[in-house]
Amino acid sequence: MNRQSIFFTITVSFIISIILVIVSFGILMTENYKVKESQLFEKYIPIIKVVLRKHHKGGLNLEFAKSLEDSNFTLFNNKGNINAITYNPLTKVLLERKDVRDKIIFRVLKLKDNNYLYIKKKKKTILIKDNSISDTNTQIYIVLVFAIVIITIILMYLITIRKLMPLKRLKDKVKTLGDENFDFDCCNSDSKDEVSLLGMEFKKTALKLKSLKEARNVFIRNIMHELKTPITKGNFLTQLEQNKENNEKLKSVFSRLELLINEFASIEELISSTKNIEKKFYFLDDVIDNAKDILMIEDEIILGSYDNKKININFKLFSIAIKNLIDNAIKYSNDKKVTIKTEDGNIIFENNGKKLEYDLEKYFEPFFANEDKSKDSFGLGLYIVHNILKANGYSLEYEYKNGINRFICKKDNSSTI
Repeated sequence: MNRQSIFFTITVSFIISIILVIVSFGILMTENYKVKESQLFEKYIPIIKVVLRKHHKGGLNLEFAKSLEDSNFTLFNNKGNINAITYNPLTKVLLERKDVRDKIIFRVLKLKDNNYLYIKKKKKTILIKDNSISDTNTQIYIVLVFAIVIITIILMYLITIRKLMPLKRLKDKVKTLGDENFDFDCCNSDSKDEVSLLGMEFKKTALKLKSLKEARNVFIRNIMHELKTPITKGNFLTQLEQNKENNEKLKSVFSRLELLINEFASIEELISSTKNIEKKFYFLDDVIDNAKDILMIEDEIILGSYDNKKININFKLFSIAIKNLIDNAIKYSNDKKVTIKTEDGNIIFENNGKKLEYDLEKYFEPFFANEDKSKDSFGLGLYIVHNILKANGYSLEYEYKNGINRFICKKDNSSTI
């Protein structure tokens, strides 16, 4: 791990914290044990002195045993009972003192909830039971508090690392931005912390860069595709006899080229800009006529009838969308014709042809791979239409009924008057 990394710093800090807690626990347990020993010694030393004094005088009789019972102590005389306590594996030694000179061993034993005073002088063993319930072991509370503190530190460490983990993934993703990798799915989060917000801002930036890249690709590839038709016609006209009619046709080709250049600029501006486009009310007939002029097609190719209502749109961009829908309908129809209708304020383009092989949303992707390459298509048509319609408050829907493809430009909120 990089020592300059924030993850390394946090990990070391938490390790040091745990070590300090463990050291503090050890010191606290040691001090508590010493205090406990001192309390036990002060509590039982008077009884021990009395027992030793009586033992020295040979007075450990029934009368003395009864006096101990009055003080809530029980003297064990039976050796079997004594061994059952002293040699029980559950018996704990709480305190031990030795007097080497007088050959005396004193212990405080604990079995279950009772304390026992074990005294061995030379070869004589004395065991006295303290009938009062022993104090609750404070060590249990110390261990419990220690466990809670350790668990809390570990949980805080895991939560902190989890919160910062998107930052590490974000760092790795940012490194790939130079290679035009705009995939920032790692930054999807509903959290409102600073790291998550930073990731979301980077994701927004990456999506903007991706949109700009796609806009440039659309611009270049659309130029290659759309300029092919007028250039071909222009080359053909240059080989014909130069007369007034042919010169007029050649002029129309250059006019077509000029319109296409303006169209490409509009597309690039639409896709790469985040600003709202300017919209006004125009008659639908004017928009369709402008689209036909861009395509340089004859009126008889377009069938059907539509209501010439006003629609609130950006004229230049919406004409491009209409142009692409007409062009696609003609290109992929069996009879090379398109029918335009209006129903409930929606604009509908119909053609007689095969049903779309994939869902409509697939064709909204730029340069969709399934496009028919024999049609000289770069897979941009519906991608451009989708973006233009969305900018104008429309959406594109698709139906297939009785061998008829229906592309419906549906207004999200009615704008006709």
